[in-house]
Amino acid sequence: MNNTKKTSAEVASLASKVLHNPNASELEKSLAASVLSQTKSDSQTGKAMETKASQVLHDPNASKEIKTLAASVLAQANKER
Repeated sequence: MNNTKKTSAEVASLASKVLHNPNASELEKSLAASVLSQTKSDSQTGKAMETKASQVLHDPNASKEIKTLAASVLAQANKER
């Protein structure tokens, strides 16, 4: 099944900033990489990344920016899972 949704330019820019931030955590960089990998691809978010993104969205201490990346990752997830 192909993904018809694509990452917006705004969210892709945010993801790029996270990847270039030396203080970003491994989780933040992982989400950012997933977001960027779906910018021009038909691939869907994998199950493990869905779980990570879900955890971020439920974390009251996560920043707005990281929640934006997590939401983008989940928006491109397999809806049948």
